[in-house]
Amino acid sequence: MRRRAKVDANQTTIVDALRCCGASVTSLAAVGKGVPDLLVGHAGRTVLLEVKNKDLPPSARGLTLEQQIWHAEWRGGTLAVVCDVESALRVLKVMEA
Repeated sequence: MRRRAKVDANQTTIVDALRCCGASVTSLAAVGKGVPDLLVGHAGRTVLLEVKNKDLPPSARGLTLEQQIWHAEWRGGTLAVVCDVESALRVLKVMEA
């Protein structure tokens, strides 16, 4: 039996902010295996976001080994790590360019 997906405490706030800016957001947290937390569509583009909690100490907010491997092997579009609403909204700005 698979354990319940772990979601960072700030993920809901980030998702709400992205949606308020017109993005579509789907949580991929339940997939596990290093797959990023969010699939985000905005301005006709798609990005994967890995959410980390900036309130945790740096040693606790790094990528897990599974995430490091998945990120290194990813051959698709944009993949970003965000830790707060501001960094997530910066990703949206880049998507608009």
